[in-house]
Amino acid sequence: MVAAPEVDEDVGRILARRFDNGADLWATPDRRLAKGGAFSTLGAARLLAELGVDPADTVLMAATELIWSAWRPDGRFRLAPAGAIYPCHTVHTAATLAHLGQADDSRLTETFEHLLAIQFADGGWRCNKFSYGHGPETEYSNPGPTLIALDAFRFTERANNCAALDQAVEFLLAHWVSRSPLGPCHYGIGTLFMQASYPLADYHLFSWVQVLSHYERARTDPRFAQALAALDAKLVDGQIVLERVNPSMAGLHFCKKGRPSELATRHYHAIHTRLIGKPTASAH
Repeated sequence: MVAAPEVDEDVGRILARRFDNGADLWATPDRRLAKGGAFSTLGAARLLAELGVDPADTVLMAATELIWSAWRPDGRFRLAPAGAIYPCHTVHTAATLAHLGQADDSRLTETFEHLLAIQFADGGWRCNKFSYGHGPETEYSNPGPTLIALDAFRFTERANNCAALDQAVEFLLAHWVSRSPLGPCHYGIGTLFMQASYPLADYHLFSWVQVLSHYERARTDPRFAQALAALDAKLVDGQIVLERVNPSMAGLHFCKKGRPSELATRHYHAIHTRLIGKPTASAH
């Protein structure tokens, strides 16, 4: 493996779990690629990429090919042998592949076209799965998958060059104001959202600011400035100290709850680097 020395142990811990779900590369024997959360095929590949493992590494290349085996010609990804294929499956897979250096693959181009074709009227992405009933909030997109979709699209030339993506950004900026649980999956902005969390693959303040910082439509908006100010307030001695971490990752050093994270702090500084030379709106 090729990784920075300080994360070698974490890389080793992730690799040691590659058979945990019953098959190689964090998959199940029937090729479920999202089962296992952070230590699923999708989750583990994303973690290794976050830790700086080269996408050309043998294990990551094998995981990438396994993920591609779930691709369908219509652009969607089937992550399990049976059952419905939801937009959230596709956006999470597309984002993982983009982080693995696959954004220019023609198959992912088809996936991006598919996602734009199914974009909901309010600008986000929405699954027709109603685990919480059919209240009025379910008539909106799911903010979480919408953020992940924008994370995937930021690796393409469409970022900052596509009205449809600007609409998706606006949907999330509006959610910052309403904070109400939205979509069939009830994504809200509350206490848990506002806690400093890492890695950046879920719907929380740090991920929200990090993804939207890639979009000019957000960087000049006062709502983004407010969210960034809230993230700025999380710094302790110039570092991001994690308030919430997925319990399954408690054994990993790079994202310890209650401790500063060097990698998270690098992302924080990268956000401000993207803002240099760009006009930003006042938070007030």
